[in-house]
Amino acid sequence: MSAATAAVVFAYAADAAVGEFPGRIHPVAVFGRLVGVVDREWQHPQAVGLAAATLLPLVAAGLCWAVVASAAAVGDGPVHTVATALAAGTVLFATTSLRMLVSVGRQVIDATETDTAAARDRVRALVGRETADLDAADLRSAAVESLAENLADGLVAPLSAFAVGAQLSPAVGAGAAGWVKAVNTMDSMLGYRSKPVGQASARLDDAVVWLPARLTAALVALAGGRPGAVVTARQWADEPASPNSGWPMATLAAVLGVRLRKPGAYDLAPDASLPTTGAARHGVRVVTAAAGITGLFAGVAVWF
Repeated sequence: MSAATAAVVFAYAADAAVGEFPGRIHPVAVFGRLVGVVDREWQHPQAVGLAAATLLPLVAAGLCWAVVASAAAVGDGPVHTVATALAAGTVLFATTSLRMLVSVGRQVIDATETDTAAARDRVRALVGRETADLDAADLRSAAVESLAENLADGLVAPLSAFAVGAQLSPAVGAGAAGWVKAVNTMDSMLGYRSKPVGQASARLDDAVVWLPARLTAALVALAGGRPGAVVTARQWADEPASPNSGWPMATLAAVLGVRLRKPGAYDLAPDASLPTTGAARHGVRVVTAAAGITGLFAGVAVWF
C-alpha cells in the first residue's frame, strides 16, 4: 500500500472515529478567521476580493504541502511511508467531512417526525435559507439537498484534488486538497451577492467544483443503483442559481423518486412528492455509500 493510499484510509478512519477536529483549532476554522479579515467594506472590494481569492488559497495549499513534505523527509523505508501517510491523512481529515454531515442530516430527518421546531433549528447547520416557515416535508427536502450538495463540496472535490496531485507526490496531493478546501471555504463565507468582495471567490469556486459536482452526480447514481438517474437529472440540474449544486441534488432526487425544492429558488422533480421520512433516510444511505465509493476510487487511484 502506498503512503497516499494509506492517507486516504487514515482520513476515512479518523472521520468515522472522531468526526471533526475540535472547533476552535479546526484548520478550516482557523483559515476562516483569516478570511474574516477580508469580510468587510472596502473602497475597491472587487480588487481586494481578487487578491484574496488568489493568495489565501495558495497560503493554505503551501501550508498543507509543507506539513506533508516535512514528514516525508523523516527517515526512509517504512518510517518514511508511515510519517508521510499520517501527515497526508491528517491533512485529508482536515479538508474533508462526512460523519458530521451525515449525522446532522439524520438528526434533522428524525426530528421531523417528533419535533419540527428542533428540526428547524438543526437544519440551520446545513442550509442558509430561512427555516421558520418550513414544514416537516420541506425540512426533509432541505436536509436531502444539503447532503447531496455538501458531498460534492466537502468530500469529492478535495479528495479528487488529492488523488490528482498525489500522482506527483503525497505532499502535492495534500496541497491540492488544501487549495480546493480553501476556495470552497472562501465561497461559503464571501460568495454572496451582497458582498462584492466575494465575487472572485464565488466565480473561482464555480470553476473548481464544476467537475467534482458532476462526478458526485455519477457517484450518487451508482450508489443508488440507478445509473440512468444522471440523465434524468439533466432536465432539472440547471434550475439552481449555482452551475454545480443542481447536479448532485437533481440526481439524488431522481434516485429517490422525490421532489426537492427551495421555495422561491428551484423545484427539482416537481411532479413527485416531497420526501417522506423513509425516502430521506434512504437518501442518507445513498450519500454514505457514494462517499465510500469515492474513497475506494481515490485509494485505488493513488495505490502505486
